[in-house]
Amino acid sequence: MNTISELEKYMTTPSTRLIKDIHSIDGDIMILGVGGKMGPTLAKLAKRAIDEAGLNKRVIGVSRFSSGSLRDELEEWGIETIAVDLLNDEALESLPEVKNVIYMAGNKFGTTGNEHFTWAMNAYLPGRLAEKFKNSRMVAFSTGNVYPLSNVVTNGCSEEQPVNPVGEYAQSCLGRERVLTYFSHKNQTPMLIFRLNYAIDLRYGVLLEIAKQVNEGRPIDLSMGNVNVIWQGDANEYAIRSLLHVDHPPTILNITGPETLSVRWIANEFAKRLDKEAKFENVEQDKALLNNSSKAHKLFGYPKVTVQEMLDFVANWVERGGSIHNKPTHFQEREGAF
Repeated sequence: MNTISELEKYMTTPSTRLIKDIHSIDGDIMILGVGGKMGPTLAKLAKRAIDEAGLNKRVIGVSRFSSGSLRDELEEWGIETIAVDLLNDEALESLPEVKNVIYMAGNKFGTTGNEHFTWAMNAYLPGRLAEKFKNSRMVAFSTGNVYPLSNVVTNGCSEEQPVNPVGEYAQSCLGRERVLTYFSHKNQTPMLIFRLNYAIDLRYGVLLEIAKQVNEGRPIDLSMGNVNVIWQGDANEYAIRSLLHVDHPPTILNITGPETLSVRWIANEFAKRLDKEAKFENVEQDKALLNNSSKAHKLFGYPKVTVQEMLDFVANWVERGGSIHNKPTHFQEREGAF
C-alpha cells in the first residue's frame, strides 16, 4: 500500500463474516463521533458491507465536522452526515432515532489541564446519549486503560479482571462505562462496552511511532516494554459485528490482537526492514498495559491482518514517507497523564 486511497480501500474491504453478520443487524447504523481517527473507515466499512450484502440500510455519521473535507468525503461514499455538538442538548435531541448506535465520541489527549472537558465528554455525555437512544442497540467504545498494569507473563487482563484506572482520562472512561451501565439497567437498553487497545493504521499508532524512531535514529523508550496491537480494519469490523452481542446489563469485550508483543522486538524487526540500528533507553519493567482479548476472538475469529503484515506495511509506509496524522499514542505513559 503506497497511497491513502489504497490504504483505505484495504481497510474498508468487508470480510465474508461481516457481510454475513450485516444481514442479521436490522435497521440503520449511526456512528457518534465519526470524525475521529477510526470513525471514517468504520463508516466506510459498514457502508461497503451493506452494499455488498445487497441491503437497504443507512449509515449516518455524526460529528462536529468543524474543519476539513471529511463531511464531503463521507457523503461521496453514500454515508449521511449530521453536524452537531453532542454536548448541546438541543442538538442532541434533534438526532433521528435509529436501531443501532456505535458510540465513539470521547476525549483523551489534552486531558491534563482541561480535565473538566474530558469528564464532560467521557462521563456526562454518555448519560445524555443513553437516554436519547434508550430504544437502540449501542456499542460504546472504551479503553483498556481502565485496567491496572498487569505482569507481562500473565497474558494480560481479561474481562473478569477488576478495573483500577490510573489517571483522570482512564477514570473518566470508567465513568462512561458506569453511567452507561446504569442506564442499561434503568431502560433495559442492550449495550456492549468495547475496551480497545491499540488500533493500528499506517498513519498513526504504536507501530508507526516505533518505526519512525528507528528510521530517524532516535532511542525507543522501553519503560512500557510490552504492548498489544490490532489492525484498525479488524477492530472496526469487530465493532460493527458487536451489534449482535449487546445485552443488558452491557456485555464487556476486550478488543486487541492475540499477541503480547515486546517493544524491543518490534524495534528490532523494524531495524531489519529499514536497514537501521535500533537504539533504546530505559529498561523493561515487569508490568505493562495489556489486554486479553480471547473472548472477542472466540466470537469473531482471529484478526485478518497479522503482526508480521502490519510490520511490513508500516515499514514500507515510513520508508516511502507516507502521510501521517501526527497524533502520538503516548503508549509509554505509566501514570495515566494524557
